Amino acid sequence: MTAATVAGPTQGLAALIKAQAYGLGFDLVGITRLGPAETAPMFDDWISRGYAGEMSYLQRWADKRRDTRLPFPGASSAIVVGLNYGGTAPPGPIARYARGDDYHDLMWEKLDSLHDWISTATGSPISGKSYVDTGPILERDLARRAGLGWFGKNTNLINPGLGSFFFIGALLVDLELEPDTPFEADRCGTCTRCLDACPTDALIAERVLDATKCISYLTIEARGAMPVELRDKIGSLIYGCDICQDVCPWNQSFSRDATFPELDARTALASNDSRTIAREILGLDTERFRAAFKGSPMKRAKLAGLKRDAAVALGNQGNADDIAVLTEAAASPDPLVSEHASWALGQLKASVRP
Repeated sequence: MTAATVAGPTQGLAALIKAQAYGLGFDLVGITRLGPAETAPMFDDWISRGYAGEMSYLQRWADKRRDTRLPFPGASSAIVVGLNYGGTAPPGPIARYARGDDYHDLMWEKLDSLHDWISTATGSPISGKSYVDTGPILERDLARRAGLGWFGKNTNLINPGLGSFFFIGALLVDLELEPDTPFEADRCGTCTRCLDACPTDALIAERVLDATKCISYLTIEARGAMPVELRDKIGSLIYGCDICQDVCPWNQSFSRDATFPELDARTALASNDSRTIAREILGLDTERFRAAFKGSPMKRAKLAGLKRDAAVALGNQGNADDIAVLTEAAASPDPLVSEHASWALGQLKASVRP
């Protein structure tokens, strides 16, 4: 497609943009107009109830989250995309989305490429900006309005042909594009498998998540000590959690292999064995951590956080062979690592698994 093909923004431009987005590898594409976010009142209430925990960044730029025209002034349309990250991969101690390269980089590259194509196709520079869950935007709101799916009872956006194992991104542009019809149906029906399966009861009601109880929050976003009463419920999980997605019938029927190989599990995580991964994490120093997780979304938890999570996993699933590595971790000068390793040692010594 060249500038000669599309002389300017026309009624057919939206269809051409979608075709180009699919050509770049996105699995879902929809368009919506920018404006007040329908879910902003619910989001504000969620924050006020303390369900965001330590994620104070969610409270910043509240006005921009309430109106999608504000994050990038002048923009009037959002091209919302979904990129499948592989729900067919077996469950394991690392959430599927984090096993490969950082999805932010992959998504930004492709959204920026789409932005460049639009400018070329229209024959003039088009003002716009790409967002991949790092800006003050309620992406699920945009995605539903763009027709990509509905809010599941586990709070994830679910697409009827793909499930929920996909990333959401948005390209905000200064173009009046023909919008898609919002997704209005609720296809969860009477199913409550996600609520019933959550080990920590983080889903306190349909479509209401108390992040302070969520395993993904506890192993990634939280920086302090993990609540003692929740540690045994973490099981063998080390980074993130897919349980509420694994049990969803839509994922069991429609999940696919990852669209791009960059999202496949790295060699270090390919074993999918919690004890092996936990022991390796506990043995890392800062330099080896940086090398092992370069370009990985798992860097977000930082080394101390990962060691905390690894210690808890060994406390829940380890055996006598893990006492030595936990004893060494308990002597760490980092109090976060030391405290959780000591807890894990207590768990193992109380009931050593042969």
